Amino acid sequence: MQRIRLRYTKRGRLRFTSHRDFQRAFERALRRAEVPMAYSAGFTPHPKVSYANAAPTGTGSEAEYLEIALVATRDPQTLRALLDESLPEGLDIVDAVEARTSGLADRLTASVWELRLDGVEPADAQRAVEAFNAAGTVEVQRMAKNGMRTFDARPAVASLESVETHDAQADRPIHRPCAILRLVVRHVTPAVRPDDVLSGLRAVADLAPPVPAAVTRLAQGLLDEETGTVTDPLAPDREAAATEPPTAGATAAAKAPL
Repeated sequence: MQRIRLRYTKRGRLRFTSHRDFQRAFERALRRAEVPMAYSAGFTPHPKVSYANAAPTGTGSEAEYLEIALVATRDPQTLRALLDESLPEGLDIVDAVEARTSGLADRLTASVWELRLDGVEPADAQRAVEAFNAAGTVEVQRMAKNGMRTFDARPAVASLESVETHDAQADRPIHRPCAILRLVVRHVTPAVRPDDVLSGLRAVADLAPPVPAAVTRLAQGLLDEETGTVTDPLAPDREAAATEPPTAGATAAAKAPL
């Protein structure tokens, strides 16, 4: 059985799709691309797909991950291209590697987020960031299944900064203030989300954007505590592939169409 790990995106209006919506779309794409999926046993077999740490509904992402199991060997890049063609624009398969190591989920220990605050002056955002970083605790509230829950969001935040951007993207406002925050947050329990950090900024500095923030996950992986960077979780599989000789099945898959 071959295992393939994929990185996919949620862009544009597709950021409003739920994880369940993506699951349905992805399983349809598997059927369209005629991927030789492995299935679970039992009365209701389903494709063996493992999803890891999906982004919340309403947030964009450049770094979502999943793993699929196949009953026949296929070339990862050919598979990636066929699945990408079978998904709607905005749900894009952008990377694929053969799984040669264990513990993909264990390598997703932190995320890098971009928070776009339309209508907020960068100087105001900078003052709020400084207040947040200087705080020892930042208590926020979130509605849970058992009612309102209060917790400290500060320990999970590895870094928070206000950044300048010169991207000429069409959705960037040019006629009104816009602050951009870069956030690195550890994956802890309870999970601290970007909206929790925004609640914390409101609590410590009274920063309240006039419109909801546009949130995008830029990366997720292992957090290097010394440098504060988040590493590519698929890198160990690429490194293993570079040092291991190709198997006969992998060589045949690279030459044959899907």
